[in-house]
Amino acid sequence: MEKSQELIYEMLVGLNVVNDEQYQEYRDHMTPILYTYGGGFGYDFKVSETLLPETGNEINRVFTINFPSKEKMEAFFLDEAYQEVKGNYFMGSVENTTIIAKYLK
Repeated sequence: MEKSQELIYEMLVGLNVVNDEQYQEYRDHMTPILYTYGGGFGYDFKVSETLLPETGNEINRVFTINFPSKEKMEAFFLDEAYQEVKGNYFMGSVENTTIIAKYLK
């Protein structure tokens, strides 16, 4: 008998990180907030080349981020504490963001 799994809402995200140290500060500060919404990271890759882009955005980091629901994800990204962390660390460390996919898993 297979163990039943709950569906989670997940996004596959590509970034162009231009300051690794500052981006790590962002991750360090935002992760506790992420956890309060039941969120987490799945895969996380540093990549050196995009062979077939759909946008003009450079991508050197690809990861999955997941939540128990779309509503929890939206609430997380609107959270005031998260917005402060994003302003302090993310904005200066990431040149662009590409949402590659959103899906139920």
